[in-house]
Amino acid sequence: MSETRAPFSSRAKSVEELSNALLDLLPQKDPFRYLDRIVELDDEHIVGQYTFKMDEWFYRGHFPGRPMTPGVILIETMAQTAVVAFGIYLVMREQETNPATDPSAYLSVFTDVTAEFLKEVKPGETVTVKAEKLFWRRRKLKAKASLYLASGELAASAELSGIGVLR
Repeated sequence: MSETRAPFSSRAKSVEELSNALLDLLPQKDPFRYLDRIVELDDEHIVGQYTFKMDEWFYRGHFPGRPMTPGVILIETMAQTAVVAFGIYLVMREQETNPATDPSAYLSVFTDVTAEFLKEVKPGETVTVKAEKLFWRRRKLKAKASLYLASGELAASAELSGIGVLR
């Protein structure tokens, strides 16, 4: 049985309200959610943040005695902001012109990535993901994302794609 939601309007909402609405719709949940908050958002870009907890499940084995965040987790962090949350937002924007569009009816599925890693991300680090839309059509989103350390240093970058499929 699916949940009935009231139509969501992204207009006249604060970034905090949009962030809360998007996080509610994000399909990833703890311990596999790597997006704490959205700090900027419009039709062309999104900026999200995540703080890697000292006791994340993957640090026990990557690498004992010198833990660092695995590249695949950094890709997932960028994807959750740049493709999943941003894609949900863009579907919300579609709903404004087509009320029959229901953002909760879609699941954002990651489809491809090209990534580069430049710096390690340590336990406890807060990262900022900045992403810009390269294209959006037929619920397929391609975005360029950059992941920054709290110091402002670029730690990773990627081009990521995903597509919205019916749940």
